[in-house]
Amino acid sequence: MKRLSLFIISFVSQFYFAQYQPKNISNTEIKRANEWVDKTYNSLSQEEKIGQLFIVALYTNKDEAHISQIRNIVINDKIGGLILMQDDAAREINLVNEFQSKSKVPLMIGMDAEWGIFQRIAKAHKFPWAITLGAIQDKKLISEMSAKIAEDCRRMGINWDFAPVVDVNTNPNNPIIGNRSFGSDVNNVVSSALAYSKGLQDNNILAAIKHFPGHGDTDGDSHLDLPVVSHNLERLEKTEIAPFKTLINKGIGGVMVAHLYVPTLENEKGIPASVSKKIVTGLLKEKLGYKGLIITDALNMGAVANKYKAGELDAMAFKAGNDIMLFSQDVSTGKKLIQKAIDNGEIPQSRVEESVKKILLTKYYLGLKQYNNINPENVNEDLNNASHSALVQKMYSNALTLIKDDKKLLPLDCKGTYYYIPLEEANYETFLNQLNLGTTVIIKKSNEINTIPANSKVIVGFHKDNSTAYKPYKISDASKKVLSDLSKNQNVILDVFGSPYALKDIDVSKISTVLISYENNDDSMKATANGILGQTNISGRLPVLVNDNLKFGMGIDVEAKIQNQTDRKNSSETKNSKTLIE
Repeated sequence: MKRLSLFIISFVSQFYFAQYQPKNISNTEIKRANEWVDKTYNSLSQEEKIGQLFIVALYTNKDEAHISQIRNIVINDKIGGLILMQDDAAREINLVNEFQSKSKVPLMIGMDAEWGIFQRIAKAHKFPWAITLGAIQDKKLISEMSAKIAEDCRRMGINWDFAPVVDVNTNPNNPIIGNRSFGSDVNNVVSSALAYSKGLQDNNILAAIKHFPGHGDTDGDSHLDLPVVSHNLERLEKTEIAPFKTLINKGIGGVMVAHLYVPTLENEKGIPASVSKKIVTGLLKEKLGYKGLIITDALNMGAVANKYKAGELDAMAFKAGNDIMLFSQDVSTGKKLIQKAIDNGEIPQSRVEESVKKILLTKYYLGLKQYNNINPENVNEDLNNASHSALVQKMYSNALTLIKDDKKLLPLDCKGTYYYIPLEEANYETFLNQLNLGTTVIIKKSNEINTIPANSKVIVGFHKDNSTAYKPYKISDASKKVLSDLSKNQNVILDVFGSPYALKDIDVSKISTVLISYENNDDSMKATANGILGQTNISGRLPVLVNDNLKFGMGIDVEAKIQNQTDRKNSSETKNSKTLIE
């Protein structure tokens, strides 16, 4: 009899509720969770139940009118959660504390934190983009990193990180995914995303794989307009859908549905996936069997906001099968239209019960049975300190990818002399200073390359703007010419502090050594310098197909030289830690 009762509890949980559960949860706790869900659900009015389906955005860089508006929505519309946007961590904590105190059921707090809290809070520490993580071969490091992100989320009172992106970026010209993808190989995307999700959910922060059914091969930005993915079913199942199909059976708590038009999956012209019943219910829920929380991408994005009225859009998304409408622009109207559809028999009441009970169970498992206030004091220091820097540099170090080294120029010779040419638009000083701790570096401007003696060892740095993940990766014609001129009679070490796609139309056949550092910030520059000086191993692999010559998986291992910090300190003191400028 006991076995039968446990089976019933398990069946009910799977039928109604989310796939996410905390680690090592007991059958007794599962039973308590279900009891709490039933009790809480039955205590809610119909209006309160429907309110659980909505998440709205809270900004702290907007005026008091915005704050008051969100306060009123929390109180009057009895919503289920908030997504935290820019940009004051302490004020966000104080407001969340306030709003939680006014909510009958604790709010679920989400954030887009793909590269950590920094994605929304500028004073936090930036973690690497997904494309950088895709180069790392030891995927346990990705879990270590996302566990730290989870720690930062808990410090902010965040329960749900809308990450990771599992789109397979097969289009180098993709304007919105690109650096946010783990790469162009399905298996690498899956293993990287699984590691990322594990680090979050093992530390009680919900993950959300996105953007279903796959945003990797688009040349449009869904924030602005509706992109089209026009592949046939075989290709979609092999590439776009494949990561979702694998990962939804791994206990990942959320799937975010994209604003894309996929004519193979939705035959009604121009219907976005996020409001397509064929895609959300027919494919994701029924064919793929996903039981977790399904959430729309932000409903303020141009792909849908330019096409449908606010409120009507929310009702359409719920009809399609989504559990949560993210970034709703008109909660009140959306609630009324959902109730109207229920009254008219267009939506069964059982759909409300299914979604709300999934939401409540997830809240229970995330510790939201009751809310405890978060202390905002010293939050900026807690989100950005030495522990972050050390971990992030380890990530960049393990991502550093050596594509070729024909003349065995790496590691650098600490007794040698190297010339350095910084190119492109971003800063380079940290890299230069770190290099100079281990060898002699003579910096030259791009118009001074003719003064470098022939057959010298010349480091060329492509330093791309790292301020956002969406900056263009292309290299200027002027930089290409400098590189071409140098390669004629110099031993060139090219280091790309940017997307590997920067090499897409660059001939590297005459360049001895080519490295990819993926990003241009202090942590990546320090880690790169340490790698090429032989202080750390080089072990990364190219996560994307760049062109016919630069293919996924390329990379050469370089073992670190044995050199302790005393040797390095003595070496740097010998050169007075000064960069030589001719």
